[in-house]
Amino acid sequence: MTTSDMTNVTPLPGAEEAVATHLIFITDLVIDMSIGVYDHEKTITQPVRFNIEVTARDNIGPLDDNYENVLCYEAIANAIKSLAIQEHINLVETLAEKVADICLKADQAVQAIVKVEKLAAIKEAASVGVQITRTKG
Repeated sequence: MTTSDMTNVTPLPGAEEAVATHLIFITDLVIDMSIGVYDHEKTITQPVRFNIEVTARDNIGPLDDNYENVLCYEAIANAIKSLAIQEHINLVETLAEKVADICLKADQAVQAIVKVEKLAAIKEAASVGVQITRTKG
């Protein structure tokens, strides 16, 4: 292809300039909460484990060693804790979606991978649950 041929090249749809990102994570956050579809689950709390990865765009300006210039994992963890005590949730899938929404509210967030596990649902299993991946936009 000659140089003059390059002027007629059209970028692929959705092709954008690469964005610098970083990954924040919360590993093995365990919260006792009301979850489950069965009647006996609606009157008790049970341990639920969360593992979360959020891909975030790097800050455009300097970090200045200031947590306000980054996506704060503590804020995400606190929002999840607050969600867990607010209401009974029937499905781990619903809980995972709500957690993904929390993660993606931040401007910097690009993608969230959320794994939710009920630790006491099946006696013979260490855990049962769901993992979802959600991307902003």
